[in-house]
Amino acid sequence: MSQVQLRDSDFESIQIDQKETEKISGQSTSYWKDAWRRFRKNKLALAGVIIIILLAFMALFGESISGQNYRDNDLMNANKPPSSEHWFGTDNLGRDIFARTWYGAKISLFIGLMASLIDLVIGVIWGAVAGFFGGKIDEYMMRIADVLYSVPYLLVVILLMVIMPQGLWTLIIAMTITGWINMARIVRGQVMQLRSEEYVMAAKSLGASNARLLFKHLVPNTMGPIIVTLTLTIPSAIFTEAFLSYLGLGVPAPKASWGTMSSDALASFQYYPYQLFFPAFFICLTMLAFNIVGDGLRDALDPKERK
Repeated sequence: MSQVQLRDSDFESIQIDQKETEKISGQSTSYWKDAWRRFRKNKLALAGVIIIILLAFMALFGESISGQNYRDNDLMNANKPPSSEHWFGTDNLGRDIFARTWYGAKISLFIGLMASLIDLVIGVIWGAVAGFFGGKIDEYMMRIADVLYSVPYLLVVILLMVIMPQGLWTLIIAMTITGWINMARIVRGQVMQLRSEEYVMAAKSLGASNARLLFKHLVPNTMGPIIVTLTLTIPSAIFTEAFLSYLGLGVPAPKASWGTMSSDALASFQYYPYQLFFPAFFICLTMLAFNIVGDGLRDALDPKERK
């Protein structure tokens, strides 16, 4: 067989524009930048963020905007409907409902945030340790969590109210005794999936300590589910506070929360429905805002949705 001789003229150079190749391949981006890009496209979740920011702003400055004090009694102006002087009306003691609503927002949001942060710290540490070591340590730790979870929630709250003086921190402690268990289970499951990954084995082979493996490599890689769970825990804590305050187990007078305001307004609801409407409305609005933000974060942080 004769061999074919190839010359340089037999080949044609293809001119490739570097800008065109970059346009095709796209610019590289990190996981968090990509998550933020997807979150921004969710208009409903962005609306939830705006609502939460507005609620936080009014909780801080709403009382001073009204020019009223949340605990000033004025029996001559009791049960007044909304007007230019009292924007949300007054209650049965003549207290301005607008000022009380935003003071109550401060209390309710504080309880929700503090309870959620305590649940975050305890749940992440407990779940990460149980999931990382496994074996008997995991068995004992999760059985303790199961026992605590089986205790009726109201029983725990009532016992604490009897043992400890009724107050804000008593309520927060009562809510967090068993509130961290859901976070711990989620973190445990994530850590158990990640502990056999190659980068964890590489770090271990280089002499990384268990603490470094946990809090430098494993826990940061579970931040997506942790953030989503935290976001959904806050409205649950706010609703729980409102429920306990409605039962008379909430913050003591003269402090006000949305739950205590709803409880106080129930007796006169037939005659003055606006007294119940405003705290109930803001409880629902806050829970809705946090839930849609949590749903948006869940979609944005899902690695399966990354493009």
